[in-house]
Amino acid sequence: MDFLTWENDQFVSIAMIQRPPANALSSQLIKEIDQWLTAVEHDQQVRCLLIHGEGRFFSAGADIKEFTQIEDGVAFSELAKRGQHVFERMESFSKPIIASIHGAALGGGLELAMGCHIRYVSDKAKLGLPELQLGLVPGFAGSQRLPRLVGFAKAAEMLLTSEPISGTEAVQWGLANKAVSEEEVFEKSKALALRMAQQSPIAVKAALDLLQYAKNADFEKGADKEAEWFGEVFTSNDAKEGIEAFIQKRTPVFKGE
Repeated sequence: MDFLTWENDQFVSIAMIQRPPANALSSQLIKEIDQWLTAVEHDQQVRCLLIHGEGRFFSAGADIKEFTQIEDGVAFSELAKRGQHVFERMESFSKPIIASIHGAALGGGLELAMGCHIRYVSDKAKLGLPELQLGLVPGFAGSQRLPRLVGFAKAAEMLLTSEPISGTEAVQWGLANKAVSEEEVFEKSKALALRMAQQSPIAVKAALDLLQYAKNADFEKGADKEAEWFGEVFTSNDAKEGIEAFIQKRTPVFKGE
């Protein structure tokens, strides 16, 4: 791997973007993120994923220099589709993915973060889609995910002005889950990942699958699928363990069975 490294710690796979100075999102980095997902997808020792950036930023945007090497519109579209595919894979992944954001998540960096299930940010981090100030538009489905998270009006303002918002504002608008200090953001993110990793992997997989139905606003299909998962999860050994632990007033130990 050239730009992404990862290690597994207590059921959590922690990936670090290492592409100084801005951790720019290149096609190679997107490919390596996809490879990370493949490596941990069926690893039973990994129950939660966490991604963060080395240095000053989470990711300050897409690799503009790479853009200058592409002249054909079809090639640009193919690049966008590859990124969209990987970020959609993240959002529909069977294990939780947390983005730990410090410094900045701009352009492609924010699109990467929005592909994660949960975002913890530093209170002073900058989040935005500034593509229009370069005469461009987002390419990795940012124009579609942002309105779902912050609402149409705020998304329109952010896109059309290219103005980023702070980590604190991101929480207020629903773009991030929690804002903490720059010094705390990684440790708080990791603590959240470790807490999620203690949950039943079967139940977590079911919950993430059900959230996909909510994303598409298909209530009836989502409710039907919830009933199916409820029956399947309820007969698992993890469910039996969870109920017994509740009755016995102890902490459950889930094994993903």
